[in-house]
Amino acid sequence: MVAPTLNTMQRRCGFTGFVTLCCLLLLECLKVAGNVPFAQEVSDLHWHRAVATWYGSPEGDGSDGGACGYGSLVDVKPFRARVGAVSSMLFKKGEGCGACYKVRCLDKSICSRRAVTIIITDESPGNYGANIGRPHFDLSGAAFGHMAVHGRNTELRNRGELPVVYRRTPCKYRGKNIAFHVNSGSNDNWLSLLVEYEDGDGDIGSMHIREVSDILFFQEYFDYIKSKWNWSLPLLSSDVSKIASNRYIDKWQANSNEWIEMNQLWGANWCVNRGPLKGPFSVKLTTLSTGRTLSARDVIPRNWSPKATYTSRLNFL
Repeated sequence: MVAPTLNTMQRRCGFTGFVTLCCLLLLECLKVAGNVPFAQEVSDLHWHRAVATWYGSPEGDGSDGGACGYGSLVDVKPFRARVGAVSSMLFKKGEGCGACYKVRCLDKSICSRRAVTIIITDESPGNYGANIGRPHFDLSGAAFGHMAVHGRNTELRNRGELPVVYRRTPCKYRGKNIAFHVNSGSNDNWLSLLVEYEDGDGDIGSMHIREVSDILFFQEYFDYIKSKWNWSLPLLSSDVSKIASNRYIDKWQANSNEWIEMNQLWGANWCVNRGPLKGPFSVKLTTLSTGRTLSARDVIPRNWSPKATYTSRLNFL
């Protein structure tokens, strides 16, 4: 899948805000009216039937980025050789990006009993599987071969297409915390983020950012005190109360409590088209599958820059 142009993404970011709001309101109505239970665990105890193919080089890692937008991450661990594309019923218009599945083939004469764990990074080419009413996994050559018993990887790949079973499983990125990559083209009026290394559900149902924080407030307040204080002119208490009550406290109270909703741009990329935006930013994630929420405080610094990646100290597991 080819990534949208920057202008297209910025227009889409503004338009999808209304659609997202309508969907969230509908979901809340359904929860109240039908008392819909929401699962707390993403694990699936049941295996489901599907078909699997493979693409690329026989021992390759998979697509470069794909429809989820992970870019070069698919070439390095923990993504390396564990990526896969899926048909539309699992891709979910990009909301399925980052979800993890266990997949194993069924022919006991050649298939290992051990399943391979796949991270969704792309959509199957030509929407394979949707037209025949079944889920489809298009795996990297390496992942497809790992379903075979020892020494028969090539033989399994030579079959090209296999019946398989799959089930959802929690994502586990050992030694990794959730990270946020600031996409190219981001500026003070349009901010786009890619979420990386999300344990647990792996998917995203909603995403918010919050500007400024008490850390910035006290930093600016302390800078003001330093500017007023010198060895010949003592700081007046009236100056302190003036700056605290008028400028900084008002700004802090107005901004630090407001979560700004982001919109899904494409794949695992989210954006907000509202400016001017001033860091540092806190980011709040809510998963799609179980509705779990995590807030990374001031994870994106005040002097953030496009193409940079900022790692939090948190994860879901």
